[in-house]
Amino acid sequence: MKVFLADDEIVVREGIRESFPWDETPYTLVGEAPDGEMALPIIRDTNPDIVITDIKMPFMDGIELCRTLRAQMPWIGIIVLSGYDEFEYARQCLQLGVREYLVKPINSENLREALDKVSRQLEDERKAIEHAASLRNRLGNDEHLVREKLIASLYSEDAAAEDAVNVLKHLESMGCNVIAPYYAVVDAAFDPASEGQAVAYTLSESSGGVMHSTPTRTGSALLVLGDTAEDAEERAYAFASSLVQEAERTGCKGIRVGIGEIVGAPEDILKSFKAARHIRHILVDRAEEKSVILGTREMGDVSGDANTPAMISEAKLYMSQHFTDPNLMLQDVAKAVGMSNSRFSTVFSQTGGQTFTEYLIYLRLNKAKEMLRTTAVKSSQIARESGYNDSHYFSYIFKKNVGMTPSEYRSQYRNVPE
Repeated sequence: MKVFLADDEIVVREGIRESFPWDETPYTLVGEAPDGEMALPIIRDTNPDIVITDIKMPFMDGIELCRTLRAQMPWIGIIVLSGYDEFEYARQCLQLGVREYLVKPINSENLREALDKVSRQLEDERKAIEHAASLRNRLGNDEHLVREKLIASLYSEDAAAEDAVNVLKHLESMGCNVIAPYYAVVDAAFDPASEGQAVAYTLSESSGGVMHSTPTRTGSALLVLGDTAEDAEERAYAFASSLVQEAERTGCKGIRVGIGEIVGAPEDILKSFKAARHIRHILVDRAEEKSVILGTREMGDVSGDANTPAMISEAKLYMSQHFTDPNLMLQDVAKAVGMSNSRFSTVFSQTGGQTFTEYLIYLRLNKAKEMLRTTAVKSSQIARESGYNDSHYFSYIFKKNVGMTPSEYRSQYRNVPE
């Protein structure tokens, strides 16, 4: 299982990263961040199964990070670390669905116990969802089929606009509340369709009722609910990104996912669905050799239009001018090019073939490699001038990406032009 770590204390991050025997366990540390604000875009990029987070962090603390993850990616298991053994923190964490609460200092043994416990819980829940789906398919579940058909009717051209409100009321009377201020539809296709449908169903069943999956001929259509337009948009992007990664992990090919525009009325759900399907069909025409691609639509603007590559070029230029700032975040670059965080994250990775985080690391390490080859400056100073406050973390990232430590790189490539 993939694990992500958020903690503002360098010594804690370094201790967990270096002292925990990752290679001897079924867990992989896929990323880390010093606060929740920096963590969120990386979590979207890496799609971890488990997030370990400190409570007290600057900018966005652990409580707010947990709240955001519960709203956007509720299938992630969360372990909270705290130096504050207080009931109020524990109570808030439990309300936010946190699986484990550990009081610092922690050691490898109790962290392993917590990871094993959360891992078992996640596996048991996934197996229960899969078993329920299998049982329903074998025995037939009229009520579930009726729900699926009712939700699917929201995407039908044959239904009158006023029928949508009645459908939602009927679903509510059946105990399936899909009435919300805002909606977005995600349309996905997979090969094989059945494998992708199973992934979509499992994720939607883990969403706490904010997403509803229905099978289609080529994949799944997913109705996303939001309390605000931004809420619906963030959930749609987070869900679509996780869907792509999980479908890939199960061996699906030819994955195409389109996101419809955010709408504020039940009768406009069809409009969002048609936009999502239109984008998915465009992707089939444009994808060529690509097997996985995510298309998006926001307020009528289809990604892939002529202005999108220019915006990504502008974003990369902005990053090339500011990557040495250790506080540079996805939010800053998205704002600079006039895009929402979630849309920017998705379009950037699909257009450039690298996630925002990967491209930022690429820029910083290129700077570091140049300085290692051409100067005698200490590694700690090179870290700072490349955008890293923590020289130990810089060394970790450098070795992870380059395959050798900064000093080894300098010994091998000193005065050698790239």
